[in-house]
Amino acid sequence: MIPYGKQDITQADIDAVVAVLKSDCLTQGPVMTRFEQAVAARTGADYGVAANSATSALHLACRALGVGNGSRVWTSAITFVASANCARYCGADVDFVDIDPNTYNMSPGALEIKLAEAESTGKLPHVLIPVHMCGQSCDMAAIHALSRKYGFSIIEDASHAIGGAYQGRPVGSCFYSDITVFSFHPVKIITTGEGGMAMTNDPALARKMELLRSHGITRDPAEMTHDPDGPWYYQQIDLGYNYRMTDIQAALGISQLERLDAFVSKRRDLARRYDQLLDDLAVITPKVIQDASSSWHLYIIRFQLEAIDRSRKEIFDFLRQKAIGVNVHYIPVPAQPYYNSMGFGIDRYPESEKYYQEAVSLPLFPAMRNADQDKVICSIKEAICQ
Repeated sequence: MIPYGKQDITQADIDAVVAVLKSDCLTQGPVMTRFEQAVAARTGADYGVAANSATSALHLACRALGVGNGSRVWTSAITFVASANCARYCGADVDFVDIDPNTYNMSPGALEIKLAEAESTGKLPHVLIPVHMCGQSCDMAAIHALSRKYGFSIIEDASHAIGGAYQGRPVGSCFYSDITVFSFHPVKIITTGEGGMAMTNDPALARKMELLRSHGITRDPAEMTHDPDGPWYYQQIDLGYNYRMTDIQAALGISQLERLDAFVSKRRDLARRYDQLLDDLAVITPKVIQDASSSWHLYIIRFQLEAIDRSRKEIFDFLRQKAIGVNVHYIPVPAQPYYNSMGFGIDRYPESEKYYQEAVSLPLFPAMRNADQDKVICSIKEAICQ
């Protein structure tokens, strides 16, 4: 089976992890801090706060921005459920914005219409979570301009997008947002096994996320309610979580980060080759906006089903039978039973609904060979042309 995504682990990665295993600190040591600093330097952000998953980092970001009971948080209708769940963990109300049919990212036009309607009813969002689908940045300049007009904070869910760029700046610089979150899951651009990181340029937000990451406990006398009883003393000053990243994970992350440019370059080459090989088929290939440079976590095509005598499921099943590990990213979040129970339905988001009926993710990973890609294309041709 050719998988849709796959980690790339070298002997250097293994050696980095083994070095930590032989050290005195497996967690809460210096390696995690070095990884935070390395990602911050790579993206141009002032601070990085590592966590045990991107979901945890999104939760920390929501908490740091004051999301709680009575808050309203909006995100994209097409994303993984974590982009919405992180707000629900805080007790917030969630709503969704439809996608742009070309980029699969949150549509600034749909967002503007929804914001105008929300302003008239007094239900504007406190926080917006645009999702950089497939590795391509959303149109953050347009979204940021709307945030200035309507007064909401922004968390960029860049789980797919480390190594990407927007307007010449690395994704993660937080130029147009309060916080940006990366994922280091094994199928992402670089991996720490599991893990994530929140980037910010605001020292208060960084400190709040650091505090919440580790049970809300501080050892800093300046943050305590009274002088410490002794050198052993700590205080819990907030209700936090155990969201720490280990030094073992961070060592792998530092090693992987050294190959980030090579990973992204290979993914871009594969994406360009897919564009060429699919050009004469009844599929819609992904589009990249002028100001963005995608890191190509995913390569998603949409089948023009009106021109094909097969359903999307029939095509999907055929490709799987041919050992092509296609997938679907994602089932629209408003269609999930949990959100259905709150009154959401996919019919409110027509572009997301149409996307879901047609979309399939093709295999894309740095170790993919041209022969693998040729097999994918031959199988697609067989599926839709016979």
